[in-house]
Amino acid sequence: MTATDIRSSDIPASERSESERQTALEAKILVTLLALIAAWGASVAIWGIPGLYIPALAMVPVVWTILLIISRI
Repeated sequence: MTATDIRSSDIPASERSESERQTALEAKILVTLLALIAAWGASVAIWGIPGLYIPALAMVPVVWTILLIISRI
């Protein structure tokens, strides 16, 4: 057995459920990001250049707020 050989039977039930919850959360985040990127791509395909820069312009206050929240932690 090596350090990389981990079976689900080797992980206690309480830790396995936490690991599964973490994986589910990561999957939800990735699917959401993929959907947003796909929607942005669709807006570029439909409306051209305004579909590219208007969503980016709308995200400026959101990103600015997130950066302020992160910097205060």
